[in-house]
Amino acid sequence: MPIRPAVPPGHQPTESLVNNVKIGALCWNQYTDWPSLLGAAVRADELGYDSLWTWDHLYPIVGSAEGPILEGWLSITAWAMATRRATLGLMVGANTFRDPAVVAKMATTLDHISGGRAILGIGAAWFETEHRAFGLPFGSGPPERLRWLGEALPILRGMLEGSRPTAAGQRYHATEVRNDPPPVQRRLPLLVGGGGEQVTLRLVARYADACNVGGGFENVKRKERILREHCEAVGRDEREIERTTGIGTVVIRDSRAEAIRVHAAMFGANGGATPWQDQPVGTPEDVIEMLAPYPAIGYRHLIAGFPSPVDEESMTRFAREVRPKLSDG
Repeated sequence: MPIRPAVPPGHQPTESLVNNVKIGALCWNQYTDWPSLLGAAVRADELGYDSLWTWDHLYPIVGSAEGPILEGWLSITAWAMATRRATLGLMVGANTFRDPAVVAKMATTLDHISGGRAILGIGAAWFETEHRAFGLPFGSGPPERLRWLGEALPILRGMLEGSRPTAAGQRYHATEVRNDPPPVQRRLPLLVGGGGEQVTLRLVARYADACNVGGGFENVKRKERILREHCEAVGRDEREIERTTGIGTVVIRDSRAEAIRVHAAMFGANGGATPWQDQPVGTPEDVIEMLAPYPAIGYRHLIAGFPSPVDEESMTRFAREVRPKLSDG
């Protein structure tokens, strides 16, 4: 597949050309090969998806962990050279894998390679199996990993802003660390993933340009209320934070039964995984009905999962038939 030049430096990705709802493609990097993963990203970009994502995992996380997976940072960097307009990020980066100052440098380099299309996605991490296998620090449990994330975020924020942060925490250290050259974007977005109500959403309110929560509409609605409370408590204008949500795996067919069949086969090809329930699977009308409530509560960036082998029909129909019907009015 030919490599396409990145957009010129200084390019700012445009908003959705159809309406104010943005769509993202989360292309699974497990149980796939590189030509297929690259082709999926290029096709999504051609279809007008606003954002491209993959996972930051070292073992498969759906189905059997005893299978192949491609590394996330290298994948999105290669995508940057083969795409033109979509933003690029990890959904989300594992804070435990790398020191935050190095991550900020990596994201900034990606911003230059892509012509200003990088998003720095970060989360506390959760998959113990891969940490143990690769000898990576996993901590004593979620509270400790969240403390590490809380230490990392000021370093990430400071480096992206060019403030030369210094840190002397229990986990991370930095001394007036420079980020030179700075990002192409005036403010390279920092996205924090997760919906933890006491800690994660408070960190979103303090540091993030974007959040990512999922688990269905009622769960997202609850998290939105709590996020607003945290923003009020720290004095943050909640309108500064872009709301994104993972809507699950999308399969669209004219027949609901056929969509369910394709969905099951797709999961079977991913390490014999059991299909997820309550997914946007069915006719275009089914998917529109399921997703219509999100924009009305401010979640206007809907990120669809595409397992390998990527179903091009669903990717195309989501962009062309579903997206135009979604709006917050």
